[in-house]
Amino acid sequence: MKTRDLLIEIGTEELPPKSLLNLADAFAQGILGGLEAAGITHGAMKRFAAPRRIAVLVQKVIEQQPDQEIKRKGPPISAAFAKDGTPTRAATAFAESCGTTVDALGRIAEAKGEFLFHTGIRSGASTASLLADIARASLDKLPIAKRMRWGSGTAEFVRPVHWIVFLFGKDIIPAEILSISTGRHTRGHRFMAPQDISLSSPSSYVTRLETSGRVLVDFEQRRDTIRQGVIALAERHGGVAIIGQALLDEVTSLVEWPEPIAGQFEERFLALPREVLIATLQDHQRYFPVEDHQGRLTSRFITVANVTSRAPGEVVRGNERVVRPRLSDAAFFWEQDRRSPLAARMEQLKAVTFQAQLGSYHARSVRIHRLARLLATQLGADVELAGRAADLAKCDLLTGLVGEFPELQGTMGTYYAHADGESPAVAIAIGEQYLPRFAGDVLPTTPVGTVLAIADKLDTIVGAFAIGQKPTGAKDPFAVRRATLGLLRIVLEGHLSVDLPALVALSYESTAADLAANAKPRAEGQKPAAAPPATETIVTEVCGYAFERLRSVYLESGSGITSEMFDAVLDRHPVSPIDFDARLKALAEFLKMDGATALTGANKRIANILRKSGVPADLSVVDSLCEMDAERALASALREVTPRAQLRIDARDYLGALTELSTLRPMVDAFFDGVMVNADDPVVRRNRLALLASVQHLFLAIADLSRLPG
Repeated sequence: MKTRDLLIEIGTEELPPKSLLNLADAFAQGILGGLEAAGITHGAMKRFAAPRRIAVLVQKVIEQQPDQEIKRKGPPISAAFAKDGTPTRAATAFAESCGTTVDALGRIAEAKGEFLFHTGIRSGASTASLLADIARASLDKLPIAKRMRWGSGTAEFVRPVHWIVFLFGKDIIPAEILSISTGRHTRGHRFMAPQDISLSSPSSYVTRLETSGRVLVDFEQRRDTIRQGVIALAERHGGVAIIGQALLDEVTSLVEWPEPIAGQFEERFLALPREVLIATLQDHQRYFPVEDHQGRLTSRFITVANVTSRAPGEVVRGNERVVRPRLSDAAFFWEQDRRSPLAARMEQLKAVTFQAQLGSYHARSVRIHRLARLLATQLGADVELAGRAADLAKCDLLTGLVGEFPELQGTMGTYYAHADGESPAVAIAIGEQYLPRFAGDVLPTTPVGTVLAIADKLDTIVGAFAIGQKPTGAKDPFAVRRATLGLLRIVLEGHLSVDLPALVALSYESTAADLAANAKPRAEGQKPAAAPPATETIVTEVCGYAFERLRSVYLESGSGITSEMFDAVLDRHPVSPIDFDARLKALAEFLKMDGATALTGANKRIANILRKSGVPADLSVVDSLCEMDAERALASALREVTPRAQLRIDARDYLGALTELSTLRPMVDAFFDGVMVNADDPVVRRNRLALLASVQHLFLAIADLSRLPG
């Protein structure tokens, strides 16, 4: 079958740099999804993204949609024909909708009766006739938070659209999309090559834009060009460029024709904290800082221009003029902030609202203080230092530098606490409270920092649930997902044994008190304000949410742990994530052993029998009532295994305990092979049920194996 290459380019005003890649990827996936839904096969796909365009090039797209077999079930025979055998309106209407006659219809017999049935072949449409609708559908589905209109038209997009290239092979797909007529003309660099560029075919797209348009349209190529250019320029000046991935992607999204340029600021600004300099250069100016080979920042920076200038010196001086006032502001705030200690700002936190129902940042600090001291007691950290760190943790929010650079909260608190003569443990903890800030970030390394980080995250999570702001698929205003995953990482990777429900309950005590204190009085005649949720409700919701997040971590880890294995452990309601982790990993290893499948099946059988019998949980086994060798052997084995298994369970050696319990398999198999549980004598029957309940109880001390398949 003949094929052609397909090119679709949407040319716009400058697109939002932080959204560019997502838009391009979504557009490409939408085009591929539309082709596949239509049954149109194709070869490799490449998406392109530059500041003024997103594009998709699909190779070897078939020219004709394949013929499709049609199978349709019609009305039942009883409704399709009258008593005299003539077709009813139901039969004729069905035949007409299928483009045939009643006589040509077939019949199909099913459990519900016999029905009219039509089979046929629908000829495939030409691919060219389907492409415009596929493109429109993909554009409609793009993840655009807010669409805009331009000019007098009604089209809406993330930015005004100026041209659309739509080529199928050498032919234009004629259509109007986003109020623009499609064509074969793209546009080059806004300043260096603003003229229209005619494309003869999709395969010439990348080369023509680069050679005639001065545009590197391939995002990955442009990003690598920037990276290599920045690295080389930094080395030329005797340094090493600091290249963060987020900044690199953003700069790549801002330029079409990258030209790295080195600049310099006054060395006096090197007296500022490293983080302040980096934030100023990266976040405010989109510059790449340069450090020496010992890791110390230099006064050099590298910016990436979007044009090859005939006067590069002027471009350098312009960037140096722009960064100077930024650094001067940072130096001013640095000096001003240190004129009063962090502790002096504690009282001022009362005037800063954290959230209307949860109160001020001062109230939040009090809640964190209480929780941090308790955690310090449990985890062996210094209680007084933990309390002091909690008191000062939010004070840097009122400093000028954090006001200018919110991302430096905690970091600046550490600097100011050191300058104030606070304990090093307190100063470090203030910075560590926000760790980990993102997936894969480092964890707190100090005991006080660990305690403060857990307390801070738990207060965030509990507060959000308490005011009904639990995260949903679309909203997470308090970043509860991140806080929950961060807390779990700290606990699990730090091997910290904490009682999560108890901690949630303790945290909610303070939160509930603040909710009540901040409840607005109701006017006369209005319904009274709703009481804060019950402690049990919050504990259940928060712990349930935390363990569901933990489920995602395990299922995505590639460790072979399944959702059923997770549920088997979750059914036992472990209060400590570290205990949960130990059980789950032991269960995963146990299930690899010989005989594990048989014991899992036996547990399912035992669970079913006991559920139907309603045997009391505290029923004990009476040896004298064991009539058969198989039940006596099982009772004897239980007496031997139980104390050994319990010792291992108490020591959290769950794999060892399961290994001990696996020795019961021959006796359990023999019991089911030779013993009838539902004996006629009710006393014997209850004793046999008690024997099975004892087996189940031992396994349930670790996990509910009856939840597993098999």
